Amino acid sequence: ALAAHIAAAVAQPFDLAQGPLLRVRLLRLQPQRHLLVLNLHHLIADGWSIGVLVRELAQLYPAACADPAPSVAALSRLLPALPIQYADYALWERQHLTAERLARARGYWQQQLAGAPTVLALPTDRPRPARQTFRGARHWLTLTPELSAQVGAASQRQGVTVFMLLSTALAAVLSRASGQPELLLGTPVAQRGQAETEGLIGLCLNTLVLRCSLGGAPTGTEAVQRMRATCLAAYAHQELPFGQLVELLQPERDASRSPLVQVFFAWQNTPTVELRLADVTVTSLPVESGTAQFDLTFNLGETASGIGGFIEYNRDLFEAATIARLAGHFQALLERMVTNPDVPIAELPLLTEAEQQQMLVDWNRSEAEYPRDAAVHQLFEAQAARTPHASAIVFDGQALTYAELNARANQLAHHLRGQGVGPDVLVALCVERSLEMIVGMLAILKAGGAYVPLDPTYPAERLHYMLAHSRAPVILTQAALVARLPEHPAQVFRLDADWPLLADQPTANPPRTALPDHLAYLIYTSGSTGRPKGVMVTQQGLINLVYGLRAYFDDPAVQTTGLITSISFDISVNQIFPTLIFGRTLHIIPDAVKLDSRTLLRYLHEQQVHLLDAVPSYMHAVLNEVAPQQPPNALRYVLIGGEKLEQRLLDAVFGQLGPSVEIVNIYGLTEISDINLLGGIRASDLGQPITVGRPLHNNRIYILDQHQQPQPIGIAGEVCIAGESVSRGYLFRPDLTAERFVPCPFEDGQRMVRTGDLGRWRADGTIEILGRIDQQVKLRGFRIEPGEIEAVLRQHEAIRECVVVARADGAGDQRLVAYVVGAAHGHTGIPADGDPTEAVPSRAPRPLPPEVRAYLAARLPDYMLPAAFVFLDALPKTPSGKLDRKALPVPEWPGAQQARVVAPRTPTEALLVRIWQEVLGVAQVSIHDHFF
Repeated sequence: ALAAHIAAAVAQPFDLAQGPLLRVRLLRLQPQRHLLVLNLHHLIADGWSIGVLVRELAQLYPAACADPAPSVAALSRLLPALPIQYADYALWERQHLTAERLARARGYWQQQLAGAPTVLALPTDRPRPARQTFRGARHWLTLTPELSAQVGAASQRQGVTVFMLLSTALAAVLSRASGQPELLLGTPVAQRGQAETEGLIGLCLNTLVLRCSLGGAPTGTEAVQRMRATCLAAYAHQELPFGQLVELLQPERDASRSPLVQVFFAWQNTPTVELRLADVTVTSLPVESGTAQFDLTFNLGETASGIGGFIEYNRDLFEAATIARLAGHFQALLERMVTNPDVPIAELPLLTEAEQQQMLVDWNRSEAEYPRDAAVHQLFEAQAARTPHASAIVFDGQALTYAELNARANQLAHHLRGQGVGPDVLVALCVERSLEMIVGMLAILKAGGAYVPLDPTYPAERLHYMLAHSRAPVILTQAALVARLPEHPAQVFRLDADWPLLADQPTANPPRTALPDHLAYLIYTSGSTGRPKGVMVTQQGLINLVYGLRAYFDDPAVQTTGLITSISFDISVNQIFPTLIFGRTLHIIPDAVKLDSRTLLRYLHEQQVHLLDAVPSYMHAVLNEVAPQQPPNALRYVLIGGEKLEQRLLDAVFGQLGPSVEIVNIYGLTEISDINLLGGIRASDLGQPITVGRPLHNNRIYILDQHQQPQPIGIAGEVCIAGESVSRGYLFRPDLTAERFVPCPFEDGQRMVRTGDLGRWRADGTIEILGRIDQQVKLRGFRIEPGEIEAVLRQHEAIRECVVVARADGAGDQRLVAYVVGAAHGHTGIPADGDPTEAVPSRAPRPLPPEVRAYLAARLPDYMLPAAFVFLDALPKTPSGKLDRKALPVPEWPGAQQARVVAPRTPTEALLVRIWQEVLGVAQVSIHDHFF
C-alpha cells in the first residue's frame, strides 16, 4: 500500500503554468514512524539543490519542534540571507552570454559536432514507437570495492577524472552494441562557478554533448585521452544552453527520440548531505519516478561501498534482463580496460564469464554421433539391402525400387571407374528432372568421385565457365541436351541413349574408394566478381547433414518426400540423401506440377507426400494462388529455407495446410553443407519471434563483431560457423577461401566460415537472422535495416511481396525505394528451374494508397518511410528462386533535378519549419528548393 501511495504521488503530473512545483506529504506509518515524501520538479531543483534543502531542513527542525505553530517568517529568519535569488542567476546567465561569448561557443559546437551521428542506433527489445514515450524503470548497480579502487588508481595514473574513464568505458560498450565507431553522449554540467550560488535552490545545469570517437582501434589509454580532450574542450565552451545548441545544429527531428543525445551519463559528484535531526533517526529511501527522459541514463557516483548508482531505461524499448546484461558488459569491459590499458579497446572481451560459458559452450553443445567413417553411397547401399523392394524414387508415373536404383547406379559406377573416375575427380551432371538424375548422382559417388550439377537451362556462357573451371573429365547428360553443351574436351555419356552400353557392367556394389574427407559434390554459387564460385563439400559434411535431419526424415510418420528444387541448388541435397539413406520414397516433382499451385497441392495429397522442402517465396506464392480452404493433405513437415521466413507465410501454412503441419525453419550456406541451424515451428508458436533455432548437430555458431569478439545476447554481429559441416572452400580460389574460411578463435586448429549474414542470439539460445551485413542503409545520419520496413509492409493485406533498397535519385541523393507486388496481382512469381521470373515494372514511382501510407506512418518513424514505391507484377528471382536484387529496375524519378531537399535558407523558411515542428507537431519537415 505504501509503495502504491508513493507511486501515485510520483506519477501525478505538475502544472508548469499554475504550480506549485513542489509537493510535500507526510505519511504516518506508526505513532513514532513517518515517511516524508518530497516531490520536486527538476525545473526548480538540481542535485546540488537537494543538499541545500536537506541542510536547511535540519536547521529549521529544532525551532519548529520548540514552537508548536511557527510562522514562515520566523523560520525564514533562522536561515542566512541569500546574496542572490534564482531570478538574479537567470539574469546573470543572460548577461554573461555576451554576443562575443555566444559566437565563440556557437562556433566551437558547430565545428565540434559537424557530421556527427545524431542517432545512437542501439538494438531494442521492442520496436521503437512512432512517438517517444517516457515510461521508465531503474536497474541498480554497484562496482565492487576492488574495481572501484582500480578505477580510481587508473584515473590517477592517466591524469584523468573518474568520470572521464567511466565515460570511455560506457562509450565503448555503446559503440559495440550499436556498431557505431562514433556516438554522442549527453552529460550534465553544474553552472555554479560563483560563490553566490552555493546556497541557491534552483536548476543551474546545462547539458553538454560529448562526441565520443572509438574509430581507428585505439587502446584503452588512447581512448581515455581522447575522452579527456573532448571533456576539457566541452567544459571550456559550456555556456551555450542545450536548447540553443539544438536550434543551431538543427538535427533531423524525430518524434520517436530525443534530439542529439539518446543516452545520458550523470556523474553525481556533489557533496552528499545526510539529514540529521535531534532525537530522530533518519534514513533516505530511493524512489523510482517511473519515467525516463532518454533511452538510457547512467546515473553513477561515489558511495560508501564504491562506485554505484542506477541505469534508468525506457520500458517501452528495453526489457529488464537486457539492461542487467548491459550493466554486466559495462563492468566487465571497465575491469579489462583498467587491467589491460595498452590493448585495443575493441579487442577486449565484452561478455561476462557467465555469458562466455553460455554462448560459446553451453549453447553450442551439439555433439552427436553419426557414421563418421562411412561414405554416403555406402549408407544408401545398406538401406537398399534392408528394403530392396521398397519404392526409392518416383517421377512422372515411373518408379525404381531400392534394389533397381542400386543396381543401375552400380553399373554406371563401374563404367565411370573405367573412365578414370575416383576420389576427388569431378563429374559433371547435366540432366533434366528424371529418374536418371538420381541414378547418375549415386553412380558418381559410388565410383568415388564428386558430382557437379549443371542446370541445362543456364546460359551457354555460364555452362562453359563451369565446365572449364571444374575441369570435369566426364559429363553425364541426356541425348536431348548434348546440343546445349558448350565446346569441351570431356567424355560424354548419355544416360538414356548410351545406357545399352552398360549391359555387361556388374550390378554389384563397387569397392569403396572415397574417404570421409573426399569430395561428395561441387556446387557453384554466385560470386561478387560476377563469376560463380565452386564450393567443395566433403563426404563427412554431407553425412553430418543427413543425420542432423534424421528426426524429420526418419520419423515413422514420414514415408514419402518431395523434391521441388533443381539439383544445381544445394537445398536439393537436404531432400535427396536423407530420403534415400533412411529408406523413404523420393518424389521428383515434374516441372508441369510445380508451376501450377493447384496441381501441386493436389499431387502432394494424392501421392501422400509427407515432407516438402522449399524457399519461402515459392511456398507463399503457391498458397497465395489457392483458396483458403484446401482438401486434407498428408504433409507432416515443411522445411523452409534460403530466404527469411515471415509471419504471413506461417499464417498461410497453418491456415491452409492445417495445424498438424510443422514448419522447420532452416538456415545455412553451401559452404557449410547447406544447413547449419534449424528450429521447428508449430501452430501453437504463432505470434512468437521467428528464429532459425539452434545449431545442427556437430556445428557451432558464433555471433562476432568485426574484431572477432563475441556479441552479447540481442546485439547483431556476423554469423560465423565452425564444426564438421565446414567444406574445403572454393575450387581453385585460395584467395577467396582464405577470406571466408578463417581460423576459429575459440577452437585450436579449426576453421570457421564467415557467412556475411547479420544475426543475433536471443535470450532462449536461439538465433535470429537479420539480413546481410552489406544491405544496411544509412540515410541522413540514420542507420536503417530495410528488412524492418519490409516486415511492416508485408503485414498489410494490400501487399503480397516487397523489398526495400536505397537508390540514388536524379539529384544523386540516396532515398529508400520500396518495390511492391500488390495482393491483387495474379502472377505467382514462381520460376521454372533455371528460368528467372521476369518482372514487368512500372518504373515511375507511384504513391501508395492513403490507407497504406497511414498504416506505415503509424508504425514507423518518418525517416523509415520509403520515398517512392515501384509497383511490379512480380519480384525478379534467381534460378534458385531467391530474390535477384540486381534485377530490380531503377526508378524514373520525376522532376528529380527540381526537387532537391535543402536546409532552411532564410528566416521565413526557418520560421515555417519551426511552426510545423513545434506548433503542429510534425516530426520531419523537408524543404524542396523549387517550392519556395
